[in-house]
Amino acid sequence: MGKRLTQIATRTGDAGTTGLGDNTRVSKNSLRVHAMGDVDELNSQIGVLLCEAMPEGIRNILVEIQHQLFNLGGELSIPGYELLKADAVLALDEALETYNAQLPKLEEFILPAGTRAAALAHVCRTVARRAERALVALGNEEALKETPRQYLNRLSDLMFVLARALNRYRIDGTQGDDVYWKSERMQKGAAD
Repeated sequence: MGKRLTQIATRTGDAGTTGLGDNTRVSKNSLRVHAMGDVDELNSQIGVLLCEAMPEGIRNILVEIQHQLFNLGGELSIPGYELLKADAVLALDEALETYNAQLPKLEEFILPAGTRAAALAHVCRTVARRAERALVALGNEEALKETPRQYLNRLSDLMFVLARALNRYRIDGTQGDDVYWKSERMQKGAAD
């Protein structure tokens, strides 16, 4: 990887370019930089989520995800380099299976709401989807490995499941629930 930062304000980006880890310079508006920025934003949003009270198991998963997103950002910053491994995707699959098994089956759409932690998890889910779209756009222009795209796809699914789990978690021991969408069509069906 490239050198560690020793100086933050270098002024080298004043002309609208940024340096990648392989010392090439690209436009700050390039698809690669957009993908890097979305992954960075996702990692930051998870950092905000981690400020909330939550079960230790979910906290541990989110901390590991932050490390893997840093790997993904590093991989994006050095074209052709691999830092994110396939076992990171498998870890998300395992977490999905574990937490989804604890939840009631969904029969209606839910809103991205509920507890503050659940709402923040939904924000992370949407940012993960945006990062995935940015990676797909970059992959349409350059050859990329599959693992980063798979990781973001699986991560957005996991954030949905964790949001549901966080809506059920209460410090006082009571049980919460999802916030269901009040569809006119579904309300008519219930009235009939």
